[in-house]
Amino acid sequence: MSHAKKVGAALDSFWGRVRARSSDLPEAMPEAWAFGATPEHADDLLALVLAGTKTGTASALWDIEADDESVPEVGELSIILDGRGRPRALIETTAIDIVPFCEVTAEHAHAEGEGDRTLAAWREIHERFWQEHGRRGFALEMPVVCERFRLLFDVEDEGCVSVSGDESPGTSR
Repeated sequence: MSHAKKVGAALDSFWGRVRARSSDLPEAMPEAWAFGATPEHADDLLALVLAGTKTGTASALWDIEADDESVPEVGELSIILDGRGRPRALIETTAIDIVPFCEVTAEHAHAEGEGDRTLAAWREIHERFWQEHGRRGFALEMPVVCERFRLLFDVEDEGCVSVSGDESPGTSR
């Protein structure tokens, strides 16, 4: 079986398990993606999500536009992949703010869960990230999409929360 078919089968299986645990989810599978720019970064950030430490993320609006993607919307679901492309979690976007890099708040920096969770650490980490991986580099005034989310499903413990916010039977979250 080709890698693409294995990934597709894994996504189908994951989505089937999630929907079986929470019937209020849509039939259509949401977009699947990984955090970060490398497999190691994806795994590190996923671990923070699964631990409940990371409840926010940031994207450069410039990169979203360059990739002809749409800005996430409140209520949007995403399947989060690990560094090997395996589905590991389902999140729901709970808030979106688009602000210049220099106006990202300490609250948002803390929600991202990286480093010591301070705004200073967030700025250092993200400036370096966008300098290395951003489509248009980095600028203090660049628009940043600050996304907040909640974990709905964790493949590690098969825990699942319904979209309405009620816990499904047998869950740990």
